[in-house]
Amino acid sequence: MTVPDPHPFKVAVVWRGDARARAEARPETSRFAAVFAALERQGLAAEPAVWVEGGADLLRAQLMAVDAVLVWVNPVTEDAGEGRGALDAVLREVAAAGILVSGHPDVIDRMGTKEVLVRTRKMGWGSDTYLYASYAALAAEFPGRLAEGPRVLKRSRGNGGIGVWKVERAAGPDVSVQEARDRSLRTVPLDAFLAERGADFAAGGALVDQPFQARHLEGMVRCYVSGTRVAGFGAQYVTALAPPEHGRAPPRLYSGPDDARFQHLRGLMEAEWIPEMTRLLGLVPDDLPVVWDADFLLGPKGAGGEDTYVLCEINASSVYPIPNEAHDALAGTTSARLTAARARRPEMRA
Repeated sequence: MTVPDPHPFKVAVVWRGDARARAEARPETSRFAAVFAALERQGLAAEPAVWVEGGADLLRAQLMAVDAVLVWVNPVTEDAGEGRGALDAVLREVAAAGILVSGHPDVIDRMGTKEVLVRTRKMGWGSDTYLYASYAALAAEFPGRLAEGPRVLKRSRGNGGIGVWKVERAAGPDVSVQEARDRSLRTVPLDAFLAERGADFAAGGALVDQPFQARHLEGMVRCYVSGTRVAGFGAQYVTALAPPEHGRAPPRLYSGPDDARFQHLRGLMEAEWIPEMTRLLGLVPDDLPVVWDADFLLGPKGAGGEDTYVLCEINASSVYPIPNEAHDALAGTTSARLTAARARRPEMRA
């Protein structure tokens, strides 16, 4: 018979909600019920910790009493009043106290924004990608790149298609612009479209410019990772930047890490790309979130007819839902990191 650990590690699971959601949060009834169950299978004592805007003191007090904090809060929402600045300040304090935070705000800043496409563009998953840190740079450089073919402009922070545009030349000075969020199409003068983008540089924002991938209608592969190991896949057709007649994409289909269709991608990720990305971003393996994902579009066929993959984005702050297999993977990674930390620090809570 398994004897329960009399002093199990305590883990807080953080998501966004209001005061009522915080008061009523229960592991078994939350959208993260499978995460709580996986943590329990690892012998970890997990508790809900709902982030409420304006409730920094309350959350800080709760998180300072646990061993690990797992966070699922998007940095960008459709409600402009809900960012992550106040939450990130709390998480940095908690991490500075020696508590495991996944993902740490500083790690998200390095790998979970669109700027990672530029920082890793020389890697095997890279493409001809550029960063515009100012409106002046965008106005000076983007027209020349657009002359070579369709481009995709992305705000450095965003999710769900927010702040993503496909741009290609039309007649004369005009360009055709498609919004990824609602797939709307319009034709406007290039100068007018660029002028609209001035607001995207407010408060230190930036734009990333990536070539449009011609094979995007063949589908996207989402590679789920726990730390440095692939934990599963999600496959779906993508129509966000497709002509309206293609209709909406069907739901993403999930599979485990052994899915035969994606073993080449898995090998590239684990043996080459994750170690190289970690080094380029100045991280160490244990910095990587206990669950994150990388979205890949299909690039040009290789010399032998094999598929190549082009990184579209990395999601590191709120990766859910996930394949069934990924729940135990993230719980195992959390347990292993806490156990290693306890071995290094005998004075850690025991």
